[in-house]
Amino acid sequence: MKKDPIRFEVIRNALLEATEEMAIALRRSAYSTNIKTRADFSCALFDRQLQPVAQAFTQPNHLGSLAEQVPRAVRAYGPENLGPGDALLTNDPYGGGVHLNDITLISPVYYGDAPFGYVANLAHHVDVGGGAPASVGAFREVYQEGIIIPPVKLVRGGEIVSDVFRLVLGQIRSKRETAGDFRAQVAANHTGVRRLTALLDRLGPEEVAFYISELIAYTERRARAEVAKLPKGVFAADGYVDNDGFTDQPVHLVAKVVIDEAGILFDFTGSDAQRRAPVNSTYSMTFSACAFVLKCLMDPDVPANAGSYRLVRMVAPEGTVVNCTSPAPVVGGWETQSRLTDVILKALAPAMPERIPAGTKAMICHVGFGGIDPHTGEYFCFLETVAGGYGGRANSDGPDAVQTHGQNTENAPIEETEINYPVRIVRLELVDDSEGAGRHRGGLGLRRDYLFPDNEASFTVLADRDRWGPWGLFGGLPGRKASYVLNPDREAVELGSKVTLQLRPGDVVSYRTCGGGGYGPPEERDPERVLRDVRDGKVSAARAREVYRVAVDVERWTVDEAETKRLRDVKREA
Repeated sequence: MKKDPIRFEVIRNALLEATEEMAIALRRSAYSTNIKTRADFSCALFDRQLQPVAQAFTQPNHLGSLAEQVPRAVRAYGPENLGPGDALLTNDPYGGGVHLNDITLISPVYYGDAPFGYVANLAHHVDVGGGAPASVGAFREVYQEGIIIPPVKLVRGGEIVSDVFRLVLGQIRSKRETAGDFRAQVAANHTGVRRLTALLDRLGPEEVAFYISELIAYTERRARAEVAKLPKGVFAADGYVDNDGFTDQPVHLVAKVVIDEAGILFDFTGSDAQRRAPVNSTYSMTFSACAFVLKCLMDPDVPANAGSYRLVRMVAPEGTVVNCTSPAPVVGGWETQSRLTDVILKALAPAMPERIPAGTKAMICHVGFGGIDPHTGEYFCFLETVAGGYGGRANSDGPDAVQTHGQNTENAPIEETEINYPVRIVRLELVDDSEGAGRHRGGLGLRRDYLFPDNEASFTVLADRDRWGPWGLFGGLPGRKASYVLNPDREAVELGSKVTLQLRPGDVVSYRTCGGGGYGPPEERDPERVLRDVRDGKVSAARAREVYRVAVDVERWTVDEAETKRLRDVKREA
């Protein structure tokens, strides 16, 4: 069959739009804030050979995790055991999965009597059981983190298997929300099957299969051409997760990146052995970090499918924090994965200074809490992640209070949170002076305070960055470190970054996330930009003078140019 470029583009976009429509169906059908509002999920389409063909990028962290998990789950279950209308459910972290909250539903697509491909979606559930509400906490084994689901058939012939459904829900606190989210996942896959079937009806399975093969081949050619533009060589860096949640010992991460004609090799040999603590990344999590970095280095128009993944080569020794083995806990694996992404980019910074940012928030920064709602008597669970500062770049400041790298979850609005859960958000603001100073400063961190006015609750902080802030690049300064505080306006207690505590009515937990690192020397920053930051309340006049060497007249809101020149001359001479 001869390729028609117009038909190729039509089919390419039809496949992508099928996954985007799956995402819309999932989001609009879900019950939990984490899925319907924060969009903590992703959808994908696979061919008959289980090669990823198209993905809806709600969460870039799921780039590699779906590509790893779906083939392994289907092969483990046996594709011959899946018929029309069936769907597999799984979250096995050692079977290609990630942490237990991320549960994947996989459905075969049949055309007539023949299997054509698969659709799948992965959604972060607000609770999967385990030792703490929201299933986040400093656990010692994966068995304490929640229900582990090997590939099992949740849907048979279009109907939910009630025994399996009851068994899964029996392990979970937030049964109403979770049941609704599972049904939303079923609806999303049904949408994908329907859309792909409509395309097959219109064009025929042979033509669609031909263009899927062409799409994967085209993607590989484009990806290889992009990699060929990158500087060749071996680049290395290391970094740390601040602590593991049980000891004060940092978790050492090592990244070596080799760029050559064969693609990119990511080698994490030398990273710490896995811990009996919630900081272990699974193979799929780590692969996602590599896939994300490769995607960032290419033209944004290059599709993400099996063709681009072929260029990702990875060495992640088994039994380490970047490729843990059972029964290592994995709930905080995304924290480590996010930091590893930062370390990979740090390694590449000397070779690509114009493309790599300074250190970022580089943690997921989980908030998890739950208990009995005094107004309804129902067990509630809530989970969200708090934004932080992005690193400064070669030509611009880092954005304030954003999710970073492969994390793309949205903010949980105050109004929706307070309507649905017995909590009040009493402060939501930028943390002034938290930026890493630089020619281009890092973004500011975020403060978010949770008040429990009339109920007890179990609250978990699962985060990081409370020992070191994100690093600066090329003379830029690090961002301010994060802090987590109990009752900040009373007898304040500094909390660790990985802790579960029992709250009493009236207690407040305050998150103050880190700022991003600065890029370039602070004294080279345009004084007018410093003035703007002071006027906006992001940087104090004292910090402007001390760090940026800019004298701001706060009465007239002007820069004292003579004093600024003197301050900067003194700095240069020193």
